[in-house]
Amino acid sequence: MIEIFPAIDLHNGQAVRLTQGDYNQVEVFFKNPVEVLDFFNKNNSKNLHIVDLDGAKDGNTKNYEVIKELVEKSDFFVQVGGGIRDEERIKKYIDLGVDRVILGTIAVENEEFLIDMVKKYGDKIAVSVDAKDEKVAVKGWTETVELNSLDFCKKLSNIGVKTIIYTDISKDGMLSGTNLDVYLRLSKLVESDIIASGGITFLDEIRELNENNIYGAIVGKAVYSGKLDLKEVLEVSK
Repeated sequence: MIEIFPAIDLHNGQAVRLTQGDYNQVEVFFKNPVEVLDFFNKNNSKNLHIVDLDGAKDGNTKNYEVIKELVEKSDFFVQVGGGIRDEERIKKYIDLGVDRVILGTIAVENEEFLIDMVKKYGDKIAVSVDAKDEKVAVKGWTETVELNSLDFCKKLSNIGVKTIIYTDISKDGMLSGTNLDVYLRLSKLVESDIIASGGITFLDEIRELNENNIYGAIVGKAVYSGKLDLKEVLEVSK
């Protein structure tokens, strides 16, 4: 059974979606993100994926109070990412009740820190690998580095990272489908649990990911815009 993670992306305190990670292409879906919890609850969700877009880009904690409210008002398994670049913030989120903290830029820039955090917090640490043309992107997708994304996933797996969230940025927010091929390749390449993210638009994609033993899938814009029915997604995931 594949785990489904409905996403709330936060920008200036609102629930939004970007297109291909472009901060100039912002679509606001809920001015008050807490209202999204009712929608997820009605559809029997049990997981929640929160991204602090402002944190990812600038390393700030502008959306912390919104995240706190979302965590306190939900019974979901919650994973949070975006701008988490030191242990103090990791601890702050875990103490808040966040089940899994997602590292991005810092995991690329400071391997020693990542190894230390994985030793200390175990499977509460996940790493987000965001890729443009199989090159790793950092700082809220605003920069790419000369690092092959699949090689990096292999390295993370060897370090002992339990969960890797892999996003093909070219697919994200486009409502034209996800990059199934890369997830099938990753499933054979790494020991870590893989969460597919970016552009999931069709029920058949959920089925195929499930059949290939991919651990999880993040759904966002397709659900908000009505292209995917969340209830159906959760049914198919079983």
